[in-house]
Order: sequence, then structure tokens, then C-alpha cells
Amino acid sequence: MSAIEVFADNLGNYLEPEQVNLVRRAYFYAEQAHDGQTRRSGEPYVTHPLAVAHILADMHMDHQSLMAAMLHDVIEDTGIPKDALIEQFGDTVAELVDGVSKLTQMTFETKAEAQAENFQKMALAMARDIRVILVKLADRLHNMRTLGALAPEKRRRIAKETLEIYAPIANRLGMHSLSTEFEDLGFKAMYPMRSMLIDRAVRNARGNRKELLNRILESLQACLEREGLQGKVMGREKHLYGIYQKMRGKKKSFNEIMDVYAFRIIVDKPDTCYRVLGAVHSLYKPFPGRFKDYIAIPKANGYQSLHTTLFGMHGVPIEIQIRTEEMEELANNGIAAHWVYKSKDDVINGNHARTRQWLKSVLELQQNAGNSLEFIENVKIDLFPDEVYIFTPKGRIMELPKGSTPVDFAYAVHTDIGNSCIACRVNRRLAPLSEPLESGETVEIITAPGARPNPAWLSFVITGKARSNIRHFLKHQRHSESIALGERLLDKVLASFDTQLSAIPEARIQAVLNDCGMELMEDLLADIGLGNRMAYVVARRLLASGDGTSEDEPQKVDQPASAEDSGEKPLAIRGTEGLVVSFARCCNPIPGDPIVGYLSSGKGMVIHQENCRNLAELRHNSEKTLHLTWDKDVSGEFTIELRVELEHQRGIIAQLATGITVADASIDKISVDERDGRVSVVQLVVRVRDRLHLSQLIKRIRNLKGVMRITRLKN
Repeated sequence: MSAIEVFADNLGNYLEPEQVNLVRRAYFYAEQAHDGQTRRSGEPYVTHPLAVAHILADMHMDHQSLMAAMLHDVIEDTGIPKDALIEQFGDTVAELVDGVSKLTQMTFETKAEAQAENFQKMALAMARDIRVILVKLADRLHNMRTLGALAPEKRRRIAKETLEIYAPIANRLGMHSLSTEFEDLGFKAMYPMRSMLIDRAVRNARGNRKELLNRILESLQACLEREGLQGKVMGREKHLYGIYQKMRGKKKSFNEIMDVYAFRIIVDKPDTCYRVLGAVHSLYKPFPGRFKDYIAIPKANGYQSLHTTLFGMHGVPIEIQIRTEEMEELANNGIAAHWVYKSKDDVINGNHARTRQWLKSVLELQQNAGNSLEFIENVKIDLFPDEVYIFTPKGRIMELPKGSTPVDFAYAVHTDIGNSCIACRVNRRLAPLSEPLESGETVEIITAPGARPNPAWLSFVITGKARSNIRHFLKHQRHSESIALGERLLDKVLASFDTQLSAIPEARIQAVLNDCGMELMEDLLADIGLGNRMAYVVARRLLASGDGTSEDEPQKVDQPASAEDSGEKPLAIRGTEGLVVSFARCCNPIPGDPIVGYLSSGKGMVIHQENCRNLAELRHNSEKTLHLTWDKDVSGEFTIELRVELEHQRGIIAQLATGITVADASIDKISVDERDGRVSVVQLVVRVRDRLHLSQLIKRIRNLKGVMRITRLKN
């Protein structure tokens, strides 16, 4: 009997005869299309699609998925168009084949970019029909099983991609068996020597442990029988990559990991799971704090089970998982375990609903990401499934990755809540927004109208949703702020020529925009605000009568040497300009200091003190420096650095900190250096409002007993 007939016979166990015929027809179509093509191993190419279909059939996938598996390389490798597949097999199958094909068709300048773009396309295809990713996973699994025919470098590249992307996706969809096989095959291809050594060590350890393993298994089985509970007890093997990760991540030796004996107990219904838990806890003492109930609160990928760790005979640790047959099937095959199609509509059960929710969040990430590399960075964070379970004040449970902060929680509730978050309460007490959350905590987010994300949040948020939304908001905020600054800079220069932007003819503005390769005036203003173009040069071009003055030749224009020479009023700084105006850390200018601005390409305007040493190096670029003044309504707090020399005496640092607080200033950073047994030097980074506030602060510090000298540090 031919390979396809054997396969068709097996399909008859769960598919209708007409559906089996459609799968058979798809196979013959693929066989004809791939006629003459062979794999690297020398076998006819059609053996690959048939093997992919076998993997999906083992999961009891529907006939359309199996047809797509047979045809998944036809569009890509044989030149048969999608329309021909629609004509032969209908829209659904053709769309599935097209979705899988698109994931491998694209070529890019860098491998990272190619991987990212492919993953982005996969996410979009998954959102349309989750079966696309299931066919793709089966395709990747067969390729991983037959990696031996490829060159070592290509083997390692494919293995790395599998470990970074495909194994976590399989895990996220709850397909544990697939994920485990991906990890072990990827590990073997990436690190053949390490894989071989661990495999050999596991086999040796298994032989040494056999007797004790059987005794524990028998005692667990006898315990269930005594309690009249039906259940199947089996030993559970740790997979090679899992052992390797634990050895590396937890800094444990091989023997420490193998000293844990793992078992799984399969029962008939959820109620029995809890009764079995009680029975095993009475047989052996449980480890405190090691019990997890994933039945009441399933993992994000739908996984359900009870986990407990016990002190077994001779004090050996025993890990036990207790679950039903259905939970076991779901743990191994995940979303594929519930693949039920009735007419054309899929039945959405709890696991499907969770997956849909995840795919929806993936799409949201895709829309907010600046590029494919940023998108993949965000999604990879969300693929690793160590969760904490957090309660909203109304008792709703939110699943978040381990290490998430209140800001991650705020964005998980709603993007608008994240964007307007200003503080939080954890278990009814005020807590820092950067504090990592623990399972079981109740979190309340405090918002304020007009509040906006802080760039500093990016240093501690964990979830892709929070990261992408903060970046998205800041990008738009930065754009609007750079437009506002660009407009102010351009107006200032035009005023020195006794004109204004509104007085310049539309045709002239359009001509300059065309020259600069831009469509909108906002883009040109943003470029000025970011320091990529000089306001003076743009002003000259706007005022020119089409004489061909080039932006590359500003030296031909009689530019005023300084603001004073031209009678221009210096630009006023308010302190609220946002992300495109920053204060130089070398000299830390504050309101009251004479200041100069330097337009740094891509960063906007950096403000220095007029006598800053670093500015001397920048002044040769005169068209990029401009005189500034402080607005009379300047607001905010500004950083300065102080150096205080004081006599070494008990409690002096506390007095110093108290003095600064009483002066209504806040300390950002403090460091103490003992010069000798008598004198200490304290370096302080302090926030003040202006020079007047600073002089009051210095006066208060100088009056403290023991203070010998105080200096404001610059450069």
C-alpha cells in the first residue's frame, strides 16, 4: 500500500470519507506540482508535505489544515498561483497556503530584520486564521527533525530561530509536546556536544534511580487505591534543554536537578484532582509555598493542573502534577486539542478565547511598533510564560509576566489608564510605580487628566504592550514638541528680517518643501526643532526669490554674528518644552544662569551655561548655537551638583540632608568620600527652582556647624 493510502486509512478514524478524499486529492496535486524536485537528503520533495500532514493528523486537525499542509510549498516552490488553488480547493485552503507561504518568501538586508519581518507577517496571518501558525509549526518541526542534511552554519541559524521564536509560540499556544521537541532538537543542533553529554548523563542517572523511582510510584498508586480514587500514576522525564536551562539559569549542578523525582497523576474529573492532592499530602509532607493551583487560575496559554512538591522517602523531593485526561491533552497539544469545526464557524471555548485575546494584543503591538525589530523585541517578552496573577480593586484577575510593575498592570487594564497613570496603591498602600508585583496583590492605579507617560518608565516596564505604548506616545509627543520648537526658532529668525511665516506666499513654501523632499510644513518644522536643519538657512530659502541659494552653502549668506549684533531678541526658555529641549549635564544650567543653546542633530536643543567649557568646542559651528534667555514664567525643577567639605562628626550627613529638605529642595543622589580622619567630602545632586532658590540653599548649608566649604560644580 502506498504512503498516501496508509495515511488516508488512518485519517478515517476521525474524518468523514469525503474529507479524506479531499486530503488525498491535495496530496496528488502536490505530488504533480513538485514532480522532479528533491530534498537535500535525496528523497522526493513530496515526502516533506506528507510528513507535515502526519504531524497535524496526530493532533487530529481538520481536513482543511491537512490539505494546506500538503500544498504549503506549492505557491512558493512551483510557481502555481494562488488563483489556481482557489479554483481547485476553495478560498479557505488557498488562504491558509498563502498565509504559510508568505512567512518564508521575504529577503532582507540583515538576518535579524528578515526574522522580525517574517514574524510580523506570521502574527497578522495568525490573527486571520490560527491554523496558519499550526501548519507553519508542523512544517518547522519536520524541518528540525531532518536538519542533518544541511551545512552546520545553516543548521545553527535555523535552530537559533526555532529556540527564540517557534518554541515560545508553541508554548504560548499551550502545545507543550511540540515546544519540548523544538527545544531538544534546537539544543542538539546549536550545541551538539553539550546535548550529547547531558543525554548520556540522564541515561546513566535513570539507571541508578530506577529502583527508588519504582518504589515511589508504587507507594503513590497504593495510596490512591486505599482512598478509593481512580488515577494513573506515571514518571515524568525532564527534557534535555530544560535541564540545560536550569543548570545555567539557576546555577545548579546536574545532580541537584536530577535529585528531584517528577510524577504525573491523570484522573477522570477536576473534583478528583483535589481529592488526590489531599491523599498525596497525607502520604508525604508538602514543601511550604510550593503548591500551585492552575485549575482555578489557568496559565495564559490555557494550561491547567495542580502542582505540588513533597518530601518523599529518604527526604528526596518529589514534584507531582495532578490533572484530568482533557487537561493532559490540552497541555500537550494546546489550542490544537480543541480544533472543532462545525459548518464554517469554529467553536470558541476558553482556550480559543484566550488565544484570540493574545493575538489581539499582538496586533496592537504590531500597530504601535516603530519597526519590525522593535515589534519582535516586544512580542518575545510576552512569549515567555512565567506569570504573576494580580487582582483589580473589583476582584478581576489579570495575568502578567513575572517582574511586571504597576505601570505594566495599568497598560494591561487599558492603554488610556497607562498613559494617564501618576501613582498606584498596592494592597491599599502607596507604592512606587517601578516596584515588581507579586502574585495575589491587589493593585489600584491613580490617574490624572493631562498626565502623560514618563520616558524613565522604559527602564523598568516588562510587558511588550506597556513598552510599545510608551514608545508610541513619546514618539508622537516628541514630534509635536519638535514642531513647536521648530516654529519658534523659524519665527525668531524671520522676525529679524521684519517678516513672519504667515506673510510668506504658499507657492514659495511649497517650492522649499519640494526642494527638501517633504510634503508638509510640519515635517520641515520638526526637522528644524530636532536640529537636523538650521532655522536661519530655511528662513533664507523661504525669503529668497528663487535665486538658487543652496542649503549646503550657508556661508554665502550674510548671517549676523550673534543675537546682540542683529538686534534679535534671544529665544525665551520656559522649562516645559519637553523632550526636544534638554539641559546639558556637564554644566547643569538653572534659571538665572546666562545660557546658550546648541542644536544637536536628531536630539533637538541642548542648553549650556554661557561659560561652559564644552561649549567652547561647539562655538566654531556658529549657525548651530543661539543665545537664549529664561522666560519670566519659567517652571519646573532643575538639577545642580554641589561639593560640600565638612568636618567628620557624628550625624553630620543626616543634618545636611535635613537642611536641604527644609530649604524645599530634593536630593537625587548623595555620595561621601573620606579625605582623611577629619574631613569628608560630600557630592550631592540636588533639584532647585532657580538661582535664588540655590543661593538660599547654599546659605542654609553654610550655616550648618562643621561645614567648611561648599562649591557648585560645573564641567
